[in-house]
Amino acid sequence: MITPPAIVLTAGQGTRMKSDTPKALHQLCGREMIGVVVDNATAAGIGPIVVVIAPNTDSIKDSLDGSARYAVQDEPLGTGHAVLQARGMLPMDGHVMLLNGDVPLVKQETFKAILQRHAEKEAVLTVLTSTLTEPAGLGRVVRGNDGSVQEIVEERAFSDLSGASTEINAGVYFVQSRWLWDTLPKLEPSETGEIYLTDLVTAAAEQGLIVESVQVSDGAEAFGVNNRIELARAEAVLRQRIREHWMLEGVSMPDPSSVYIDYTAKIGQDTVILPNTHITGRTAIGPRCKIGPNSIVSDSTLGSDCEVQASVIEDAVLEDRVDVGPFSHLRSGSYLERDVHIGNYSEVKNSRLGIGTKSGHFSYLGDAEIGANVNIGAGSITCNFDGEQKSRTIIGDDVFIGCDTMMVAPLTIGARSYTGTGSVINKDVPPDSGAIGAPARIIRKKPDPNTQDSG
Repeated sequence: MITPPAIVLTAGQGTRMKSDTPKALHQLCGREMIGVVVDNATAAGIGPIVVVIAPNTDSIKDSLDGSARYAVQDEPLGTGHAVLQARGMLPMDGHVMLLNGDVPLVKQETFKAILQRHAEKEAVLTVLTSTLTEPAGLGRVVRGNDGSVQEIVEERAFSDLSGASTEINAGVYFVQSRWLWDTLPKLEPSETGEIYLTDLVTAAAEQGLIVESVQVSDGAEAFGVNNRIELARAEAVLRQRIREHWMLEGVSMPDPSSVYIDYTAKIGQDTVILPNTHITGRTAIGPRCKIGPNSIVSDSTLGSDCEVQASVIEDAVLEDRVDVGPFSHLRSGSYLERDVHIGNYSEVKNSRLGIGTKSGHFSYLGDAEIGANVNIGAGSITCNFDGEQKSRTIIGDDVFIGCDTMMVAPLTIGARSYTGTGSVINKDVPPDSGAIGAPARIIRKKPDPNTQDSG
């Protein structure tokens, strides 16, 4: 099968979006629209890819992580003119796919079907069409008596739409490269001076060359995005595809329509996603987890057998068998080792909690290093900010922090120590000691059996 390069057009002004952001960078399920187009094409074996951008839109390059090359269309003189800006960046021989950056829902399988049909029929040009898409405002495919594609006509050119074709042009073309580069410069500009790719169809038909077509199996594949309403419509379709993908991979969703999963998220087998849950960014969730209801997990990594109930997890790492919530918040830089328990109304920020540590109720743990098997009593707080700088709290293994303890950083509490209820700890606590009061006093230090007189 042919595996050709592609040219993706993103230089349109996108004025109907009414935005300072280039249209191609508006997001669908957490991924820039141009990224969705390029990802699907690449997954179908298409590449390398040249993206045609407008001046001063270098931000598009950042979204593709170096996976494409770029040409600049200095003036908005039509789709055909945009493709010409990539001439010389791709081989003159072979074939090339022409894509629009605002048509993001074409499936990998459809791209492969275009490549196959084009090769089987030895076509000079193959176009993607749809009879399953609402045709209003879209270019219509005109066929000859033998069913061959003759031209693509804009809707406004029809004086009587009742007799117009309802087969629309989806804006995807696969074309023989040498014929493309020979023909494009010869196309007549429109009254506005623009050159359109749709005129390639007419040129090929007039030359008696083979023009083939592939029809989409899903009308949404031909959706173009020109305004915020169409953006939301496209996102709804992509979101449903994502949910169905993960359910087929072994993820359960009792109420899929209430679940939002971003394009880049990953979810393990036998995980359950409960209603009103958002899994966003580059989140990776392991197997057998239970997420939700009413939870947000963003740019985080969760191991196996974790539970998150009615809580927010942001840029955090949870090892295996961690449970959080309800009504808690893990902020950026939180790292919870295995078997950690975070109960209700607790917040963790830029802190690491050791194996088996528990914070059951109403606590704030910020800028802390907490050891294994530590118990954090209700109402306890690490006082990490003095108005000018943030300092860290270090708590050793097997420490018991009594309820309503205020830990004033910088502070170290040694292993196996404890604090009394309502204490304010503003100086270091040695290992195996107790600290009680406000401010706390060290009330005892357990004897070290290794130093006792045995005689």
